[in-house]
Amino acid sequence: MRRFGNPPSADEMEAIARRAMQALPEPFAGHLGDVVLSVEDFVDDETLDAMGIEDPFDLTGIYEGIPLTERSVEHSGTLPDRVRLFRRPIIDEWAAGEDSLEHLIAHVLVHEVGHHFGLSDEDMHALEEAVQ
Repeated sequence: MRRFGNPPSADEMEAIARRAMQALPEPFAGHLGDVVLSVEDFVDDETLDAMGIEDPFDLTGIYEGIPLTERSVEHSGTLPDRVRLFRRPIIDEWAAGEDSLEHLIAHVLVHEVGHHFGLSDEDMHALEEAVQ
């Protein structure tokens, strides 16, 4: 297990995630202005139940919304898309691994943003490489 000082706050993690969002290449960065980004300690029980996940440490982030590839005029007036990152599971993964916190947050963020764009896992990997 990695040793470090005080774990980062939700605000600190959000700042890292926002820097990663800003580092995304165009056209991706230009289409994220309406996506709400938040950092919470854990996912809520309702979401865990809906996803069939028992352990809240198993979920580091989630995209909530309608991917751009599936939108139509019928979706106007819906709530804004959200990317939620979960602080405690990310910290645990960071402490147990070799990646920097910035790399791990960017990885989770890019994966969730990838869902917003309807990207495949291969496309998400390429996008993540562009952020680093």
